[in-house]
Amino acid sequence: MQQTGEHHAMPTTDNARLRASVDPVTPLRGVGSKSAKSTKIHVVRARRQTLLNHRNRQNARLQRLLLIGLFGLFYLVGVAVFYMHGLVDHVALTTATVLITSTVSLFYLCFLTGWNNRAREKNLRVPISLCAIGIMLLLSYMAPATQILFTPFLFLTMTFVLHRVSPKTMFLLTIVTLCGYLLVIIVHYQQYRDWAMLQLEGALLLSLLLTLPGFVVLASRMQQLHNALFKATRKIKNIEEDAQRDVLLGCFNRRYIVAALEQQKRMADESGAPLCLAVIDLDHFKRVNDEAGHLGGDEVLRTFARVAESNVRKQDIFGRYGGEEFLLVLPETPLSAALNISERIRTQIEHYDWQGKLCHGVTISIGLTQYIAGESVLDLFSRTDTAMYAAKQNGRNQVVVEGATVEGALARG
Repeated sequence: MQQTGEHHAMPTTDNARLRASVDPVTPLRGVGSKSAKSTKIHVVRARRQTLLNHRNRQNARLQRLLLIGLFGLFYLVGVAVFYMHGLVDHVALTTATVLITSTVSLFYLCFLTGWNNRAREKNLRVPISLCAIGIMLLLSYMAPATQILFTPFLFLTMTFVLHRVSPKTMFLLTIVTLCGYLLVIIVHYQQYRDWAMLQLEGALLLSLLLTLPGFVVLASRMQQLHNALFKATRKIKNIEEDAQRDVLLGCFNRRYIVAALEQQKRMADESGAPLCLAVIDLDHFKRVNDEAGHLGGDEVLRTFARVAESNVRKQDIFGRYGGEEFLLVLPETPLSAALNISERIRTQIEHYDWQGKLCHGVTISIGLTQYIAGESVLDLFSRTDTAMYAAKQNGRNQVVVEGATVEGALARG
């Protein structure tokens, strides 16, 4: 590759900017002239991404609500079995069906219309849980036999809010539940004056008094473990991303991009899709360091990486190979499209406004090749490197496509 100590004069004409026989498709413009439009584009993309994240969160909330609806269906099945055995009358069964159906429908409508976003707790876990507990307490009052279903479905409901509410909220929810059930016991005793029923319901209340606080403590511990696991997962993900990134520039590093090139080669062999590789080298980088200093040179590299990444597609892979040399992997990309992308990057770097820090500006030389089925990554890189060398020898500040690749592409065309 061309060394940083090069001393060739920078070209001032455009008579040999493009050595390939493939014509660009679209006219190009400098970065400075489109900064406002670029900012608008980034804002629009950010808004679209925010909207997409919002939709994903709403869909997840709807799925959780459907899970609660499934629990409600199971509860209805239990009530229906009791009805078949004469333990529950049709009024209780109808009431349970209407209340569960209408409650699930109401919350579904809230999520569907986005009304839940006005609430502080957008998942509405606590209101959903309170409604579920209230329905079960009402059925326990209307049909005492359904108290057999109360405890297991109560714990299912409490599990629903396990990871997303504070221990204090869980404790308050427990107090409300116990007080509600105590009220049912009192009303039953006043209505029936049945000592056996009172003993049975008192035993159930005692079991809840003994188990629910412990469940809340375990829930608090589970929440702490969940949060710790979430933070650890994010930290591991950040470490993995940092291991893939160049510390100075933020783009992919040599290890990652070489591995990505190997992977894309295998995929191209399997699918037969076109694969292109570009080697990009900053021209006269020693002179850039002399004019701007090494810190200024680092800033030039960062700016170049940022401009280059803004001009590649999501599936493209851009990274630093070493020094002022970069690789751009273009999967599923024919040569003409890869040439347009490379030329766009070259033109924008040439016209970038460096705010007077550099007397001669910055230009880049690019070698471009298309992968030939069956060749090794080393051969692909060697051909691309040779094309970049040709760009240097022919005056720099240009894109050169390796000759054999151009002939093969034209023959296939």
